[in-house]
Parts: sequence; C-alpha cells; structure tokens
Amino acid sequence: SGAAVSVAFLHTVAGPDHYLPFVAMARAGSWSRAKTLWITALCGFGHVGSSLLLAVIGVALFRGADHFMHFEGLRGDLAAWGLIGFGLLYGRWGLRRARQSHVHTHRHVHADGTAHDHRHAHEHGHVHRHEGPGFAPWALFVVFFLGPCEPLIPMLIYASEQAGTGAALGVAAVF
Repeated sequence: SGAAVSVAFLHTVAGPDHYLPFVAMARAGSWSRAKTLWITALCGFGHVGSSLLLAVIGVALFRGADHFMHFEGLRGDLAAWGLIGFGLLYGRWGLRRARQSHVHTHRHVHADGTAHDHRHAHEHGHVHRHEGPGFAPWALFVVFFLGPCEPLIPMLIYASEQAGTGAALGVAAVF
C-alpha cells in the first residue's frame, strides 16, 4: 500500500490534467469550495472506479496484464482526445460569451443633425447567470470516468494476480 500511496500522490501532482480542469471550472463558474470539492471527489471516484472495472475486465477477458495493455493504451488515447475536445468546446463557449458581452459604442446621427453615442453589448436575453453551462460538471465526470488512471490499472492487475482480490481492492481504496 505504500507504493500505491506514492504512485497516487505523484500521479496526481505531476498530472495537471488532474487538477487544472477543476480549478478552471470552479473559477469560471464561481463554484463554492464545497461544490468544487464535491465535483472533484465524484470525478475521483469515477476515475478510480472505472480503473477497477477495467482491471476486472482485463483479468477476466485478457488473462493478465500483458494482453490487456494494448487495449488500455487505445482507451487512454480516446480519453485524452475527449478531454481535448471538451476543452475546445468549453473554450469556444467562453470566447462566444466574451464576444457577446463586449461593450462598445455606436455613433448615431439624427435627421436634424444632432448626434450622440450609444453604448451597448450584444448579449441578448441576459438572465444574470454568471456560471458556466450546467453540463460542465457532468462532462468532467464523463471525461474522468472514461479516462481511468493509467498507473492504477497495472497495479490492480498485479495485486490481484499476486495476492488476490482483497489486495486489489486495497490498492483501489488507497487511490
């Protein structure tokens, strides 16, 4: 379990994809600390839970780590592209929102020759909602669920093969 603690800590700290999405979404959505921690914990459980599920599938279908790692590499690539796609879509939403809320001035000249400036923005239907779209927390969960923890899966399979299911569950609990 000492190795699991070390790997879990280093994996999280060394991987900005494990904390920057939550920091960015919390700032953009003005999330409270409690909401941020709740969403982060939910995504963490999804991340570790899907890893456990894949390890079980790996042991059952592929008879061990060697045959399973090719499949796992493909799944990891798909999850990475999903995270990139989510970031691009969320970035597009943010840029569109910024463009719509940009205040600028138009000069109006009336028939009698009088002129004045008119300041406005193109944000129609503003309902005073200052957070990101409601799908963002669920999108994060889906990305973390579909992108299980790469170093955890071989550790789970190895623990299961060497010491049984209880050891693998212990490794998962530590993560």
